[in-house]
Amino acid sequence: TADVYEGAPSTVTAYLSVISKGSAAFVLMAILIKVFAPMVEQWQEVLYWVIIASITIANLFALRQQNLKRLMAFSSISQAGYIMLGVISGSAQGMTSLVYYVLIYMFANLAVFTVITIVALRAGKFTLEDYNGLYTTNPKLAFLMTLALFSLAGIPPFAGFFSKFFIFAAAFEGGFHLLVFIALINTIISLYYYLKIVKAMYI
Repeated sequence: TADVYEGAPSTVTAYLSVISKGSAAFVLMAILIKVFAPMVEQWQEVLYWVIIASITIANLFALRQQNLKRLMAFSSISQAGYIMLGVISGSAQGMTSLVYYVLIYMFANLAVFTVITIVALRAGKFTLEDYNGLYTTNPKLAFLMTLALFSLAGIPPFAGFFSKFFIFAAAFEGGFHLLVFIALINTIISLYYYLKIVKAMYI
């Protein structure tokens, strides 16, 4: 994913990160709940470990990235894990939370890639250092990027906080208490690399 994000044009990367993920999540949920309903315990167990691996490994790799497209690639893997919390709950609340989460994620991610594309057109690169002092040269872009990153990170009172809250609540109601706790820990880890970009723009 990181190699594809880095190699593809930013517009293609934005499309890949949003549309494919959203549609795949909806299709997977429909198949698991409607077709494989009798095997719910089996697929929930598989998803349980896939979610933990996706969120944790992606966040750890994202911490090391200096290239913003690669950072957003690992962020998108992590976000896919959060989206799957709605699927694993197997409930109407989970489905509703998943739809809301994907919508908020779509707008936030497209905003991030809009800024990445504009900055790359000027700098010709996608490194974190290109964002140093962006607030002084282009405050509107810096503000848009900040709103989008805060939403992706799930910081209140932004829409991303409510999307994460609803999807965590759905998984918690489904009895996946430890999984929700691990996801919360990973949300704190993700704050570091999202705020690293904000720090570069303002400080």
